[in-house]
Amino acid sequence: GTPSVLSSNEIQSLIAEIHQHYPVAEKAEITLEANPDDLDAAYLKSLAQTSINRLSIGIQSFDESVLQAMNRSHNSQQAVSAVKIAQDHGFENITIDLIFAIPQQSTARFEQNLRQALDLQVSHLAVYALTIEEKTALAHQVQKGKVRPAEDHIYEQEFFLAHDALTAGGFDHYELSYYARPGAYAIHNGNYWKGISYLGIGPSAHSYHAGVRSWNKANNAHYLRDLQQDILSIEDRETLTPADQYHEYIMTHLRKKEGIDPDWIATHGVENWMATYGGLLQQWIQQGLMQEVDGHYACTPKGWLVSDHMISELFMD
Repeated sequence: GTPSVLSSNEIQSLIAEIHQHYPVAEKAEITLEANPDDLDAAYLKSLAQTSINRLSIGIQSFDESVLQAMNRSHNSQQAVSAVKIAQDHGFENITIDLIFAIPQQSTARFEQNLRQALDLQVSHLAVYALTIEEKTALAHQVQKGKVRPAEDHIYEQEFFLAHDALTAGGFDHYELSYYARPGAYAIHNGNYWKGISYLGIGPSAHSYHAGVRSWNKANNAHYLRDLQQDILSIEDRETLTPADQYHEYIMTHLRKKEGIDPDWIATHGVENWMATYGGLLQQWIQQGLMQEVDGHYACTPKGWLVSDHMISELFMD
């Protein structure tokens, strides 16, 4: 959910509970996801007294008409204000998200969004293409022909617009959708990509440890009932096979700037990988879709545009 609906006291009580039961790194990244309309001066002043040291603000667009079309609860003025007030209260590590390839948003408007993000001097951005989810109002409008999804050339144009503007502005394009200033990479997300263990607490939350993924029950009442009976409220588990782990490695690491490491693949049970895929990798390098850096094979920005296809080509039969 969105934790900014909680009071600062409630948030700090959850953090205190974690400290009581688990060792926590001295400079742990503690991020609060928040809607812009939740972040007024009084709330941010109280948050500054907690252990929160990073804010993830769901802006999506600074364009008023786009926000209205997407049924967002905040307006463009609140989006800008939330970031500035947070900075005034000492929050230096702020990430915001922007969406491109929105039918209601012109490329010129998206460029204005990027300029606004640069002007705000945030430390991190997540820049996503619009995804039309099933059973949503937008999906219904598309089915009825009331809204036309952005065409591929618009997607490509706006993807490179973001890449060029943000890298020129001092950001490192370190993952398909992520940009960061030096020292501001998202630690939490990076742990997912590295296959590091994580613990999910709450209904529907996922956990991962030693090759086993589990997920909690989604029903709130059932989850609470289990806790009251001292039962782990786990819906199900899956043990990742070596093939599963390989596929997840390919999926996550072709999205990363560092790319895939043949040595990692060789030590995780995949034999003759370079003999099988080396020719394909060289073909992609010649096409400008991939580059080899320090023995790793990574997508170029051009390659990221077709990375889903490249990933599927590297999957085992």
